[in-house]
Amino acid sequence: MLPSVQTLSAFKGTNQKLFVAPSPAEKPFVAHSTVEVNSPRYFYTCAVGGSLACGLTHYALTPVDMLKCRMQVSKGLYNGIFDGFKKVSAKEGLKGLYLGGAPTLLGYSMQGMGKYGFYEYFKFLYAGLAGEEAAAKYKTLLFLSASASAEVIADVLLCPMEALKVKMQTSTTPFATSFLGGIRKINAAEGINGFYKGLAPLWMRQIPYTMVKFATFEKTVEAIYKHLLSKPKDQYSKTEQLGVTFSAGYFAGIFCAIVSHPADTLVSKLNNVAKAEGESTGAIAMRILKDLGFAGVWAGLGPRIFMIGTLTALQWFIYDSFKVQTGLPTTGGAAAPKKE
Repeated sequence: MLPSVQTLSAFKGTNQKLFVAPSPAEKPFVAHSTVEVNSPRYFYTCAVGGSLACGLTHYALTPVDMLKCRMQVSKGLYNGIFDGFKKVSAKEGLKGLYLGGAPTLLGYSMQGMGKYGFYEYFKFLYAGLAGEEAAAKYKTLLFLSASASAEVIADVLLCPMEALKVKMQTSTTPFATSFLGGIRKINAAEGINGFYKGLAPLWMRQIPYTMVKFATFEKTVEAIYKHLLSKPKDQYSKTEQLGVTFSAGYFAGIFCAIVSHPADTLVSKLNNVAKAEGESTGAIAMRILKDLGFAGVWAGLGPRIFMIGTLTALQWFIYDSFKVQTGLPTTGGAAAPKKE
């Protein structure tokens, strides 16, 4: 699923050398932070940036996510995403569009903290274990393994809030009158299992998604600087470097949406299906997949491509903007500077 050089070169005209417009008024940006790369402070800084990136973007796109979940759970409820916006706005107003916004903001802030912070940590850890030569030779494998490891932890942080969010957004009658009321209702009905019964499908959705998200992004940034731009990364301004970040992020997001969509549909359905006595989560999942069929698994893909493409681009943009403000380098495209 990673983009080839030929794919990326399709964006380049015969006489075009720059992928982003030059900004002559801005000086080239060179990292100058007092935070040492790959130090504990660096990992904490990346975790904060990841929390902002994921929490804010997921909250902003709550209306799209809510409509996507409803379309996955209830076939024929809306004739497309714009029809959904129109109907929900007319009936429930802005409050209806942002239903489930609180667990979305909290859950994805925690997930982003784990995703980005641990990604940088595992990338450093695995590179050290592999050795400098092997790490450089198998760079893509390094990106994939580090992102997968980080997502396992991130999803444990996300899962309780994801369960509450989906129940609030897709219940045919109001699930709870408040955030805490929803927490108490799930706990009273199902205990801790109610918050974590969707963890395995969440891993099925998020781990492939995150592996594609990070590896495709890193390889795309690398390819842009190597094949589409005419100067080394550190000769471009902050704006230009962040432009590369946004472009690579959107490109990665399209792949992410496609790879993770079947599991996303399963997660949405799983949190709204009654569990028979003695029935395992795996058995429920198989029953849902059988009922959905191949076409049903891909319901809501269009809105999700729009959502995830925009989401991924904005997440990388916010994350790298935060890093730049702390004096750290943007992600990818060049080796991180070593502290003397």
